Amino acid sequence: QVQLVESGGGSVQTGDSLTVSCAASGRTDTIYATGWFRQAPGMEREFVAVIRWTGGRTYYADSVKGRFTILKDDTNNLVHLQMNTLKPEDTAVYYCAAGLVGIWSTRASDYSYWGQGTQVTVSS
Repeated sequence: QVQLVESGGGSVQTGDSLTVSCAASGRTDTIYATGWFRQAPGMEREFVAVIRWTGGRTYYADSVKGRFTILKDDTNNLVHLQMNTLKPEDTAVYYCAAGLVGIWSTRASDYSYWGQGTQVTVSS
């Protein structure tokens, strides 16, 4: 089992920066990749970014490429999502998810473990 806990959400203005973090615990040795997803009211959960648990390979959704950076703190089993130049359309609940062996995916259904989510609100 893997446990994931997000933190760091909040309310910001357009153009501001914010970092959300995901703390992983439990059987972290089984994690292949950790992804960030987001879900706005009335919308489906969408992929934001993913990072390999070892090696640091990353991949981003086009909508956030160049603005968001996903980083891993190997010492503390943390995965951060640094968000710059935030826009109102970035407003959503942000979730981290852990994919097990071989999972390198943008599909939410491929991930086995999820955190409870953290709200990010960007006002204009």
